[in-house]
Amino acid sequence: MTTGASTPTYPARPRRSRVRTFLPLGIAAWLVLEIWLLTVVAGAASGFAVFLLLVAGFVLGSVVIKRAGRRAFRNLNEALQRGGAPSSSGSGGNGLMMLGGLLLMIPGLLSDAVGLLLLIPPVQKAVGRYAERTFDRRIRAAAPGTLGDAFQQARMQRPDGKVVQGEVIVRDEPGGDSPREQRPPLTR
Repeated sequence: MTTGASTPTYPARPRRSRVRTFLPLGIAAWLVLEIWLLTVVAGAASGFAVFLLLVAGFVLGSVVIKRAGRRAFRNLNEALQRGGAPSSSGSGGNGLMMLGGLLLMIPGLLSDAVGLLLLIPPVQKAVGRYAERTFDRRIRAAAPGTLGDAFQQARMQRPDGKVVQGEVIVRDEPGGDSPREQRPPLTR
């Protein structure tokens, strides 16, 4: 039975990005490759040797993450005591070191190999520079008013770096019944 109302037209669905399309396939292929490699190594050596490799990778990964976290926290404390921002030279490799530790903790030999590569300082520097260039390029390419614009504004630093501390005191009118006048918001 029709009511005479037109059927609603929905706008076309936006295209999915390539990353969203192929990421599940890539993760599935990586998991299959990890399992296959573990079975090959277990057949060549023994299942117990593979188990010891996985446990050693987990322990080493947890030690690396703990060390990188302590170093990052120490750098943050020193920067706060100086009264400035943490320097990127002292803490540049902490994130990549934590990622390497996480990859070591994930069961699998490929993830362990990539995690060990990320623990090498020249590799950390190269990956860090590449990631920074990619991030900066994407921020510059973002349209104004988007999330990229917000990141760009958040990265701007004041030249003097001074902070003015103050307190806001609101005084009520003696009459109390008169409506308060609307004032425009304060801007910089």
